Amino acid sequence: MERRKRRQGKFPGLQLTARERQALREARGGGRRLSERRWRRIRILELLDRGWNLSQTATAVGTYPREVRRVGWRYLELGLDAALTDDPRPKPPKLLDATQQAAIVAMVCGPPPPGHARWTIVLTAQEAQRRGVVGTVGRETIRRLFVNHALKPWREKNVVCAAARPGIPAADGGGAGSAEPTVG
Repeated sequence: MERRKRRQGKFPGLQLTARERQALREARGGGRRLSERRWRRIRILELLDRGWNLSQTATAVGTYPREVRRVGWRYLELGLDAALTDDPRPKPPKLLDATQQAAIVAMVCGPPPPGHARWTIVLTAQEAQRRGVVGTVGRETIRRLFVNHALKPWREKNVVCAAARPGIPAADGGGAGSAEPTVG
């Protein structure tokens, strides 16, 4: 509540310390490439420190007064580092947990349901719901799961399934099951 009340009032301006001014100069001219967003925020803080108002600063930097106000308030409330960086973006929750992913992958590595020649993305989504692996799942979620696991079950020969995997090498260097029985 208090933060909102302060933000609704007029922006009071800001004064950088000498150490902060030096940090901004080093960040701007350090020979590193800066993102446009970071460069703009550095420039906003420098101009506000010189006493420019919000609209003058916005015009000089090529942005809106709202962004200038936000950067200024972030500096006043949270400090220099917070004013120069973004808040972490919220990540949506995972649609499938590890157990559900494993169950779908195992299902696809098996034979397709009767009446179907091979697994498709839509068939996998429908079958996962029918078998109770997941409550609801979209085809895009299944497609992304296939991409993450390098699955292509719609091909005739699915190289990911256990039956198609090469055997464990034998101690003599030959493949498993490749050695001929010795007659002795």
